[in-house]
Amino acid sequence: MGRLIVVQYITLDGVVEDPDGRGGTPFGGWAMAYGPEGVAGDKFRLGSIFDTGVLLFGRRTWDHFSTLWPPRDSPFAQAMNRAAKAVVTSRPLPDGVWTNSVAVAGDVVDWVTVTLATRDVVVIGSHSVVDALREADLVDEYRLITFPTAVGEGRRLFEDAVRLDLLSSELTGPASLTVHRTRRTTA
Repeated sequence: MGRLIVVQYITLDGVVEDPDGRGGTPFGGWAMAYGPEGVAGDKFRLGSIFDTGVLLFGRRTWDHFSTLWPPRDSPFAQAMNRAAKAVVTSRPLPDGVWTNSVAVAGDVVDWVTVTLATRDVVVIGSHSVVDALREADLVDEYRLITFPTAVGEGRRLFEDAVRLDLLSSELTGPASLTVHRTRRTTA
């Protein structure tokens, strides 16, 4: 049985929106303020999941990543490029843009439920996908890189109160960024 893992960059006040500033929001770019080291490499500790699991994206995140990762050649980029990738989209994916990418046919909750029977699924960014999967109670683990900033506005990972169990926490990168592995508390 696989796990559904959500990975996100997040601010101290819970904002996940516009970490790189592409969204043009007044508060955007908060993750990039710490330089490329803050977001480089496998800070989410996905490791072998790149080879055994599948990365799940919303269409906008996939469109952006499909321009970033294919030309890169670092070990992390190689892992991203060889990984199986699924995209929640109603439009066909362009041929040959990012290898090992397929469109999710039908309902994302159904697709994830079937896929979790045999492998891990990792959702990167893709807030609407995360919302749908959280609403269906499918998220097993959150891996969050917390940036030491509060932006005061923007879309938050959790709009309502939620209690999580801390599985691990470690400092990483510049400015003491922290990686937290958590799961939802069960009653």
